[in-house]
Amino acid sequence: MAEGDMIITLGENLTEEQKNMLLSEMNAPENAQIITVSNEEEHKYLGNYIAKPRIGTRAISSSAITIGAPGSGLEVETKNIDWVTDEMYINALITAGVKDAKIYITAPITVSGTAALTGLIKAYEVSTDQIIPEDVKQAANEEMVETAELGESIGNENAAALIAKIKEEIAQNAPKTDADLRALIEQAANELGITLTEQEILSLIDLFNKLKDLNIDWSQVGEQINIAKDKITKFLESEEGQGFLESLKQFFASLIDAIKAFFSK
Repeated sequence: MAEGDMIITLGENLTEEQKNMLLSEMNAPENAQIITVSNEEEHKYLGNYIAKPRIGTRAISSSAITIGAPGSGLEVETKNIDWVTDEMYINALITAGVKDAKIYITAPITVSGTAALTGLIKAYEVSTDQIIPEDVKQAANEEMVETAELGESIGNENAAALIAKIKEEIAQNAPKTDADLRALIEQAANELGITLTEQEILSLIDLFNKLKDLNIDWSQVGEQINIAKDKITKFLESEEGQGFLESLKQFFASLIDAIKAFFSK
């Protein structure tokens, strides 16, 4: 597929009305390629990591991937997703080898969002004609769930930032032993001001040991993470970003003025 082409994944259990609503929401072109994701596939890739009731019995979350220019990195936007964050998707997709795409994830009702990764990886394989190894797919799903669960105790943004930082460090200097990996994790957490329990550290050691043993292109992982960070920096430096910061400053200034006025009365 060429830059700008869109490929769509739809949950198998959507009604026709829901399908049409989501296609309209995605601004899907008439010739967009559509892939169906089944609940059976969700259980195949998530069943080892989260309880079956959370996966459920229906596949409804859907997504659209628009192919980006080489080197553009990943962008993710979500709607009606309440457990997995944009950054968590980016992290897991980078692990799976997905790159250079704009991704929109949605559902007709609020859902956890865990199943969307299955469809995204499936769509990426079709769009690029590249097969992602099964063990890498499993690892990406495990990483997404692990990050979401970690987010429940340290906050979603902290969890996603920590996973990204650990990956970045591994890409630069791969640890050789469990002790090295533990030191890397603890240092990354310390630099981000995050406190981890011993169980959380052990879970991360286990996860990253699995990732280290897979055929993952860590140089590409580091590159994609850098692009994702660069986009945030560029936004803040851009005219739009500066306008956002200025409006934020004005908001707090007016808030302080209002508080002063209240107490002066």
